[in-house]
Amino acid sequence: MIFSNSLHQTGGLRAARFLFKLAIMTGVTAAWAQAEQPEASSGFLMRPALSSSKFMAVTANAHASDAAAEILQLGGNAVDAAIAAQWVLNLVEPQSSGIGGGGFLLHWDAIRREVSAWDGRETAPRNATADFARRADGSLAGFYEVVATGKSVGVPGLVAMLESVHRRHGKLRWERLTRPAIRLAENGFSLSPRLHRLLSEDRWLRQNVAAYALYYQTNGEPRPVGDTLRNPEFAASLRAVAVVGAEALRTGDLATRIVAAVGQRGGQLSAADLRDYQPKQRKAVCGPYRRWRVCGMPPPSSGGVGVLQLLGLMEHTGLPSRDPATADAAHLFAEAGRLTYADRARYLADPDFVFVPQGALLDAKYLGQRARAIDPRRSMGVAQPGDLPARHTQADDNAPELPATTHISIVDWDGNAVAFTSSIESAFGSRIQVGGFLLNNQLTDFSFVAERDGKPVANRLEPGKRPLSSMSPTLVFDGDGRLYAVLGSPGGSRIINYVARTLVALLDGGYEPAKAVAQLHVGNRNGVTEIERGSAADALALELERRGHAVKRDDMTSGLHLVLRVGDRWLGAVDPRREGSARGE
Repeated sequence: MIFSNSLHQTGGLRAARFLFKLAIMTGVTAAWAQAEQPEASSGFLMRPALSSSKFMAVTANAHASDAAAEILQLGGNAVDAAIAAQWVLNLVEPQSSGIGGGGFLLHWDAIRREVSAWDGRETAPRNATADFARRADGSLAGFYEVVATGKSVGVPGLVAMLESVHRRHGKLRWERLTRPAIRLAENGFSLSPRLHRLLSEDRWLRQNVAAYALYYQTNGEPRPVGDTLRNPEFAASLRAVAVVGAEALRTGDLATRIVAAVGQRGGQLSAADLRDYQPKQRKAVCGPYRRWRVCGMPPPSSGGVGVLQLLGLMEHTGLPSRDPATADAAHLFAEAGRLTYADRARYLADPDFVFVPQGALLDAKYLGQRARAIDPRRSMGVAQPGDLPARHTQADDNAPELPATTHISIVDWDGNAVAFTSSIESAFGSRIQVGGFLLNNQLTDFSFVAERDGKPVANRLEPGKRPLSSMSPTLVFDGDGRLYAVLGSPGGSRIINYVARTLVALLDGGYEPAKAVAQLHVGNRNGVTEIERGSAADALALELERRGHAVKRDDMTSGLHLVLRVGDRWLGAVDPRREGSARGE
């Protein structure tokens, strides 16, 4: 029997009546869409962690979790289940991820006891230039002037990466993994309150004829909550993927349509760009935190380095962080975040184009020296990056990296695990729809300026380069080398803070999983200290201000999905801010 802790779509409206009351009880208010928060919250609905002794799958939508469970019950493994869930997520939350985008995946092979890291990040077209974000008169364009155009579209990498992972670690036939999404696309699913709200508030998607016909009524209003949404064009695209894999996006009719659609909107994507894309297997970034071993993604994601650096800075202060809800722990976390994000902006980028001093950033002596800048009584203000060797003097990155992403955490019957974060960047990506799915706007994750004061920015756009990301799929192992936790989150450049703070709650505070992913968000990206809106934040904000923090209250829409081992059982927890669900047996 499959167990679930999801909020069923049919009960979404009824449950919404209780959200305000629950927000008051938990101290967190519902988050609504803003310029910095294109992926709005679905409210705040606490759900207990789900317990299972056999397998656990946690995704952003009940349909996707059902697909993962279906594959696992057929004898598939964690990789198979993650792929099936991803195709469904593309369908039911099209704003967040899909075959028009990219992602990063960590895999734990329980037999070989190996962690592998897979890079499906998009690349810049060969004809793209570093001045992609400038107007005709040479002035710098605004973020949304670039997003909803072909200039923002990178070469999609998701299908190619998943195909490579499946060839190495999959168990069931590739074609079988597409069936749940194809079935759902043809039979239809109920449009959720979350998707309805995002469709209502988006200003650009209606301009795409195909997207308008799929998601909106003739009067321009989105289709109503509960309406049956069918996407036969996406089913056809998936059938092509089922037959020829990533080749469907490299050559043939679908590839031709992608190139044409991007070109019509001013982009530089070519048939050769699609044909030549290659995913990469990289070495995972692993390091110690107290008695644990934490593994994450290497560059071009800043997630693995950022999470380990933030945790390492906290540990090297020698200051207590047992209860992250206290002002002392929040201050320590924010100050460590300042130092982490200062280094991120200066040193991290695609390692195939830029020298990244990864080892130096995580060196214990370096972290100890940097940690001495943290005063337990007073904020340091804006932190400067550390003094590390670089081949060239570099300036700091300024890419906004908005939070429209999704995360999957799965552990299978044999103890294999997948932590998989994927994205099309901004909500609804470039707003260019082809083949029933949306294309990414990942080029806006590059710095909008290539240099400052004559110094190059590490994360500047170059042809074939992969933009810097904060996606942080994470695996945690105990002192005996046993898998302990699988987690990750959407959230743009805040992802590092979301994941690291969850780890502090779990590893230092001993929080149970549902409480860990629901805790009040606090973080600093080397500027203001951000605190999630809600009455529970009042006293904390006052104390942090007393210590010299400039505080900003904000809607901080994470989507944390966590699988945690307790004894011989797996616990699955979903972020109460979204429509996530867990399935286990």
